[in-house]
Formats: sequence, C-alpha cells, structure tokens
Amino acid sequence: MSPEEQLKLIKEGTVEIIEEEELLKKLKEGRPLRIKAGFDPTAPDLHLGHVVLLQKLRQFQQLGHEVYFIIGDFTAMIGDPTGRNTTRPPLSREEVMENAKTYEHQVFKVLIPEKTTIVFNSTWLEELGTKGLIELCAKYTVARMLERDDFSKRFKEGIPIYIHEFIYPLLQAYDSVAIKADVELGGTDQKFNLLIGRDIQREYGQEPQVCITLPLLVGLDGVRKMSKSYGNYVGITEDPKTMFAKIMSIPDEIMWDWFLLLTDYTKEEIEKMKKEMHPMEAKKLLAYTIVKRFHSEEEAKQAKEWWERTFSKREFPEDAPVVELSENKLKAVDFLVKIGGASSKNEARRIIQGGGLKIEGEKVTDPNAEVEIKGELKVKVGKKKFFRVVRK
Repeated sequence: MSPEEQLKLIKEGTVEIIEEEELLKKLKEGRPLRIKAGFDPTAPDLHLGHVVLLQKLRQFQQLGHEVYFIIGDFTAMIGDPTGRNTTRPPLSREEVMENAKTYEHQVFKVLIPEKTTIVFNSTWLEELGTKGLIELCAKYTVARMLERDDFSKRFKEGIPIYIHEFIYPLLQAYDSVAIKADVELGGTDQKFNLLIGRDIQREYGQEPQVCITLPLLVGLDGVRKMSKSYGNYVGITEDPKTMFAKIMSIPDEIMWDWFLLLTDYTKEEIEKMKKEMHPMEAKKLLAYTIVKRFHSEEEAKQAKEWWERTFSKREFPEDAPVVELSENKLKAVDFLVKIGGASSKNEARRIIQGGGLKIEGEKVTDPNAEVEIKGELKVKVGKKKFFRVVRK
C-alpha cells in the first residue's frame, strides 16, 4: 500500500490523529513504524473494550509495522488517575504480576504473535532511579497537569490530588521515550496522557510520537465505558454461553456501535441491517460473531442454541446448577438466600416482591411463603439465574 492508502485505512474508526501530516511523513519514510499501546494489569482479564484498540494495533501489523504491547506492571502499582474523582487504591506487586500473566496470552487472541513485542515497563522505569525520576519531573509543570479535566475538577472541589498521580502520565510518557515510539494509541480518555508523551519525547531529543485516539466502547449498562471497575464488561476469555448472554443483554441503541467497533462488518452493511433486520435477530448475529471470534464457530452455534432454548423459548437449561438442601420447608426469603439466588435477606425480599422468583414456573411474591422441598424444584431467579433444588 502507498503511504496515502495506509493513512486512509488507519483513519477508519479513529476519533483523532495528532498530527495527521506527521503520520503521513513517517509512513513515507518507508520503514516499519514503532506502534505503542500500554495496558496496566489492574485486573486479570482483557475485555471487549480493549479489543477496539487491539484491532487497530493488528491493522498496523498487517501494514508491516511493529507493535509494542507494553504491560504497565510498574505504572499499575500507581494507578492511572484518568477519569477518576478519587485516588485509585494501590495494587501490590504480587497482584499486578498475577494479572500480567493473563495478559501475555490473551493479547494473541487479536494480535499477530510474530509481529508483537511484549515488554514490561518496569524494565526501564525501575532503572530510572531517584535521580532520573527527578529529572523527568523537572520536564513538566504543575500548571500543565492542572489543565487536565479530572485534576482541575478535583482541585476546584477540594478533593485531594496526590503527588504520585501527577507522576503517572510522566511515566507513561517515558515509556514512549524508552521504546522510541513513532505512534501511540489510546482511548479518547487517554488524550492528555498521549500528548504528554509528545512533549517528553521532545525534551529527550526525540521526534514526537503521533497520537491516535479511538472511541470508548460503552459497557453492558449502556451508559459508561466498559470497565472491570464498573462490572459492565465482557471478558474475552469468558465461556461462550456467558459471553453470548451478556451481549444479548445490551441495550439495542448501543448494539450498532458494537457492530462497528468489534466486527468486520462495513458501515454500509450495518446500515442495511438497521433497515432490514429485527433488533433481536441483529443482536443474535452480533453475539454469534463475537463468540465465534474468541472461541469457535461450533461453540458460537451451541451458545446461540442454548440462549434460544433458555431465554427465547423459555426452556429450563439442562446444565443449571444443582443445590442440595437439608430442610423440608423454608420461607421463600430464606430459601432464596440458601440456594445462592440472593446475597442477603434484604436482596431476597426485593427480588421476591418484584416478581423475580419462580418455582416450577409459578411466581412467588410473598417473602414469607413456605417453600416445600420435595423431589426436584426448578427455580428461576430474575432473567438469567437457574437452579435445580433437591433434598439432601
């Protein structure tokens, strides 16, 4: 591909390229560019939100460029303050390294192994030392840091900002210096950090990296970005049935963005689906496509059939967990807690009074109603939890 053709392809699905002219100039040099993206292992699993960025990295690989996947084992112990209105709780070295182990094999569900260099930023950040850290901090001002939205809001509202939080974006920027990055990718919420990378590279006598921001994937709640912290995520290593069911639970209005950001369907094909497909069928196609990508076609087919049996046709799943109880009778509220359908009596009451408990297909709405345990009871809690309850 010519540099112009590469640029056109790279621009697809991005929000902003800073600066586009600089990227074209780098592409015209005819050498493999060093493409950087950093991931802090603050949780053990990568999720679909990460896939948006990983796909763009893969695209660079297919164009012949070098991808540096940086595992932020050092920076994760500080915690990225991006988008936070409170200080992140620190992680121990052990927690970080345990999470990092999973990242090393999960990334290859998207990236091309032989074209990927995985590096841990502790490699150079631990060697930086106190003197090097002070020199790095001397290259940026507090005033510039306070231009950042989350810091300025916290400062105005009197919410504490700790010194180590200012250091985080400087260390991320130093990652770019260490690997001599030509391009860094990140979500739109990372724009400030990416731009600091440009400034710090200049300070160290390097040509500044091009910054590319990508859209944030909205999570299962349909409101906030997908995040482990918010519990609104789909992990890329989750089992096919769980993955399929989670995707089927997303609001219809965000489904089309998921098609655009997570599948190979073109904008034209997606627009055609909007006009011609029932939303339920389109969502099944989305779930099937994603499960197939991270598992297999056969597992995607089985997950789809299971979901249709369980949720569309209201059949009781054959693989529902079996719970043994020693009691003959229990009040519904106690029964629900005992089988694991609720974490507390208060939650159990809310579920029951809201019509969320069905035993043998019959709705139980009185928390004090007696439930007799005889034979096998098929129990449904809410829309997604199923239990087979038997006497010990």
